[in-house]
Parts: sequence; structure tokens; C-alpha cells
Amino acid sequence: MNDDLLDLDRRNGLPAEWLTLLSRHPRSSWQSPGTLGMTAQFWLDRHQAFRQLGQALQDSIEALRAGRSAPEDFQAGFVPRLRLFLGELNGHHQVEDLHYFPVFRQAEPDLAPGFELLDRDHQTLHAELIATAEAANALLQALARDPSAAEGPLETYAEISGDLLSGLLRHLDDEEDLVIPLMIELGEIG
Repeated sequence: MNDDLLDLDRRNGLPAEWLTLLSRHPRSSWQSPGTLGMTAQFWLDRHQAFRQLGQALQDSIEALRAGRSAPEDFQAGFVPRLRLFLGELNGHHQVEDLHYFPVFRQAEPDLAPGFELLDRDHQTLHAELIATAEAANALLQALARDPSAAEGPLETYAEISGDLLSGLLRHLDDEEDLVIPLMIELGEIG
């Protein structure tokens, strides 16, 4: 597959040759009793938390844009959620990059290109995390100065954070398609 087609903002999934374990352990089987170990279930739970928190942030932006949320109410929920989302996501990716992915590459060398792709995703997502934080700061400053004049920073934040969430959702699905079947296949001991 062309490397450009594997870019996070362009791909629609992983190449079939990286998904042989997924074909043996499809998503539909993951919730069967005894299939997942504690680490795999924790991984899926963390990913689901990122999906939910990302959506909650998008919902709060939409409520502000539509006038269903006053600026002060928006800020009260938005700031701690965004801080939690960005910090936890960054920490999660660091643990994967420094601990899990090297172990997975060694355990299943045929999947090394997939884990290299996920590492590249993390770099892309990290840049988007920084851009999102900067856009959020600009939005919050604009709201503090004059909420009625914050439309430009609001639209900028909505676009940048939307890109982050879109890429993150693609990445989480792809990562699960590699990681969870590998954990099922190898087990979690050691």
C-alpha cells in the first residue's frame, strides 16, 4: 500500500496483510467470556474513555456555537475536560511507544510495520494535541475579553480539534485491530 494512503488523515483502515490475527480473533469475539485478559480490557476501556471525552468536548463546542451554553458555563466544564483529555492521551501514547510497541514488535516481527505506523500516528496526533491546546487557549482568551467577538477563535478551535478527534478515532480503531488480537493470540503473561 502506498505510504501516502497510510497517512492518518487519508486511510480507511490497515492493509489486509497486517490483519491476519484480526481475522482469527474478530472484534465480535472480543467480549466473549474469557477472551480478553485484564490488560486488553483496560486498553479497550482507555480507548473508549478517549472516544467519549473527545465527543463530550465536541458537544460542548457545538453547544457554545449554537448558543445553548453561556461562555462561563462552557469554560467551567471545558477547561478540566480538555486538560484531562490532552494529558491522558499524551501519557497513554508515551506508554505505548516506550513499552508496549517495542515488546509487540519483538513478539510479532511481521507486524512491525503496523507498529511503526502507529508510532507515526502518535507523532501526528502529538502535533495536533499541541495545536488544539493553542487554539483552546486563544478561544479562552477571546471569551475572557469579549464573548461576542470570539467567533473566529471558536471556529478555529472547532476545526483543529475536529481534525484531532477524527484522526484519533481512526488511530484507535487501527491500533485495536493490531493490539487486541495479538494480546489474545499471545496471552498477557510476561
